[in-house]
Amino acid sequence: MQSETTPTLTWEDFMKVEMRVGTIISAEVFKEVRNPAYKMTVDFGPFGIRKTSAQITTLYQPDELIGKQVVAVINFPPKQIATMMSECLVLGGVGESKEVTLLQPERNLGNGTRIG
Repeated sequence: MQSETTPTLTWEDFMKVEMRVGTIISAEVFKEVRNPAYKMTVDFGPFGIRKTSAQITTLYQPDELIGKQVVAVINFPPKQIATMMSECLVLGGVGESKEVTLLQPERNLGNGTRIG
């Protein structure tokens, strides 16, 4: 059920959002940011390797992220985050205590696979 404050999307609006599967190839503590976060690079196959920052430090350690597949939006404009230009937005569910659980495919998919 839709709340009264949530705007309605058309199918055309939804199809503009490029959600793609990618594999994390590097992750490290992002020391220059105010809120705890990791700097990550994600391989999106034919869409290239992109950098991002994610506030996922509560549930994940950098070494366990390597090789994990994630879902990200890849068609936002780049955004400056501290000393890095973020090139995609990794998606996750935000829990009651603000901890983020990454969205991941149930099975291994090719990097760049569209979510829709």
